[in-house]
Amino acid sequence: MLMAHPAVLQNLVEQYDTLRILQADNGDAEVRQRMDDIAYTLCVATGTRDIDVALVAARHQLPGARPHDDSLLTI
Repeated sequence: MLMAHPAVLQNLVEQYDTLRILQADNGDAEVRQRMDDIAYTLCVATGTRDIDVALVAARHQLPGARPHDDSLLTI
């Protein structure tokens, strides 16, 4: 599966979060349509079908999302 560049995912997540706040403030149809478009793009970019799962997957792929854990390495 092709993976989206982390910068693209970061941008999409930020846009979605911003639009979610705007939607909560003033349920404008234009905001809702843009949210739907970004949700679809995030789902395609992460290979998921649900926006909540897509957001988790996208955030997981961002730089610094996973701390380096070398506890399984033997010395």
